[in-house]
Amino acid sequence: MQSGPVIVSLLNIRLPPMFRPASPEARLIGSIGNGFLLAATAIALLVIFLTVWITRRYGQSRRPGEPSQAPAGRWLEIPMIGGPLLIVIAFFFWSMRAMNAVLPEREGRAADVVITGHQWFWEVSYPTSGVVTANEVHLPVGKRLLLELNSADVIHDWWVPALGAKMDMIPGRSNHLWLTVQDSGNYLGACSEFCGQQHAWMRIRVIVQPEREFQQWLAAQSAPAPAPQDKLAESGRSLFLTATCSNCHRVKGTAATGREGPDLTHLASRQTLLAGRTDNDSASLYRWLMDPQKLKPGARMPKFHLPKDSIKALVAWLTHLK
Repeated sequence: MQSGPVIVSLLNIRLPPMFRPASPEARLIGSIGNGFLLAATAIALLVIFLTVWITRRYGQSRRPGEPSQAPAGRWLEIPMIGGPLLIVIAFFFWSMRAMNAVLPEREGRAADVVITGHQWFWEVSYPTSGVVTANEVHLPVGKRLLLELNSADVIHDWWVPALGAKMDMIPGRSNHLWLTVQDSGNYLGACSEFCGQQHAWMRIRVIVQPEREFQQWLAAQSAPAPAPQDKLAESGRSLFLTATCSNCHRVKGTAATGREGPDLTHLASRQTLLAGRTDNDSASLYRWLMDPQKLKPGARMPKFHLPKDSIKALVAWLTHLK
């Protein structure tokens, strides 16, 4: 019986994500951390005990003068040298086992999900279906997946604490991780390598779903953008395609094919905007289009000084992209 989780549940304590692993890879990495903690605690207690014992036994108040000197015997040298050596060997093989589980031998296998870090958003693509989205990574539960991690500009770092290992994303180099998420739900993370002014607002959201729900989501994302249903949304669509928006953003099914910014084909289906900076609703989208630098200073999107009516038209179309 695992008493730890029971006690935590009774006390209504919510542990940080790194102590609530949701994948075998995260559990294995966490077990090494727990092992280090136990070993360090045992060594600290031993040092404290020996310090107190030696102080009490050889303290000047009890036995004035220098304590007697005696040559050390093997019975003392063996545990002093052998103990730390055994601990190091144990952690070495423990760490190698974790590395073999997390860092893949790909054997020519293509990645299931390709994640590319940009300043400052995550591009997420699914090679087998051609789906491209941004900032929210959808995965099926219980399936062992190969993630490919890239960077389009500077060094980023992918880390979702509940799901396991961190991995640097380096320009010009592809790194890979194995991942098997065993529980449905939303898992949050963040870029863990300082990458510029908006590093703090480069959040990660991994949405893990049952296989059927994931396939439904993938099919919906594969479809082109829906056609506008009213005149205001149609006006926003025309403005988007004739203005410079289409130079940076892609909307599948339209002439917008830009790749500098996030893919907006199904923008309205996402939970947040701006890599987790704000909720995905009409009010937030309006504030963003009115003055991007006020909401996210340093973002690559400039302020266009569009009339309010034009902003409302763009919002009407973008909120229709589900």
